[in-house]
Amino acid sequence: ELIAQRILQQIVDTRLQPGDTLGTEAALLERFGVSRPTLREALRMLEMQGAIQMRPGPKAGVLVSRPSDERLAHLLSVFLHLRQVPFLTLLEARAVLEPALAYEAAIRGSEADFAEMEASIDRMRESDGSHESFVDENQTFHALTAKASGNEVLQMFWAAIALMASGEQHGVRYTVQNQKHVVKAHGA
Repeated sequence: ELIAQRILQQIVDTRLQPGDTLGTEAALLERFGVSRPTLREALRMLEMQGAIQMRPGPKAGVLVSRPSDERLAHLLSVFLHLRQVPFLTLLEARAVLEPALAYEAAIRGSEADFAEMEASIDRMRESDGSHESFVDENQTFHALTAKASGNEVLQMFWAAIALMASGEQHGVRYTVQNQKHVVKAHGA
């Protein structure tokens, strides 16, 4: 864990961006002065968190990555499953977050943001009548609102909660247990 923290600190200190290389395993072994198993375990931890990617082959190395909303949604879904959080609680959190995002978007949004949201509303009005196309566009509208909020933390939480609530997030399924909906992770 200490080596993983040191690697993350190096990424921050040197302002590495997704796609930038940290170097080869040999270079990292020398830089951190640890055994190969210790380094590999630290790299596995960081890869599971979505902070790095291991590139095999002739141009092998460790690349900086950016954790995705899907990864956050998966981690949250496992957390909620293990705590046996009712699905209704997830929906309540979404209902609390939505007005905050709308408020922030109204204050911070640009004309371009508002134009995108208006176009999304128009697409919902003109949907082909299928529930699926309306729901898809409704999700787009809410994602645009979150983006317009200018608050990256709220935007990430919105994306993760929206993925879990819609059931699109891989690793999440909804079951009825004791007459309550519970978020469950596949394979958990």
